[in-house]
Amino acid sequence: MPHHHPDGPDRPTRRRFLQSAALTASAAEQPAAPVPAQAPPSVPARPVRLHINGKEYALSLEPRVTLLDALREVVGLTGAKKGCDHGQCGVCTVLSDGRRINACLTLAVMQEGRHITTIEGLADGETLHPMQAAFVARDALQCGFCTPGQICSAVGMLAEAGAGAASTVQPPPAALPQSLSDAEIRERMSGNICRCGAYQNIVAAVRDATGAMRRS
Repeated sequence: MPHHHPDGPDRPTRRRFLQSAALTASAAEQPAAPVPAQAPPSVPARPVRLHINGKEYALSLEPRVTLLDALREVVGLTGAKKGCDHGQCGVCTVLSDGRRINACLTLAVMQEGRHITTIEGLADGETLHPMQAAFVARDALQCGFCTPGQICSAVGMLAEAGAGAASTVQPPPAALPQSLSDAEIRERMSGNICRCGAYQNIVAAVRDATGAMRRS
């Protein structure tokens, strides 16, 4: 009767097991074949009338075009910047019927019948809006990328405070006070990020503009 050696070819060894496991793992790590990207289905454009900075614009837009892209790419108003494009940085803030909104999070077709104000529409001819003037006087910017959104947000914020909107810092005022506390300004402006860190001067500018707008 033939005798089989315990380490013969018919007996699995630790080395063979490890080699087999390594080959299996290597095969599993091979990247899957890329799936060809498919273009999204086309959506027909539709007529859209937008009221921006006191002017009527008759546009032809796909329903999925954001207000930000319509402003920048179609109308040519590039003051509102595209930052995160997810509503987290506030760079694209504009005013819709006086209320601040993130232009990257709303569709252009949703703004029909509303009055949109961008940074380009705040000034009265050559006369700066008090908030713009305060930002200049306080040097409340560095690179300037977030500044249009900061200014539009501050204008909307003061309107909200004046209308009695509450915050986590203090109860709603009966009317816009002579000045908001620094903590109040920071809390109400917390949705606008300045990556340069010019917050101290931004707060000072908003505080100055509060008094100027109150007097006017």
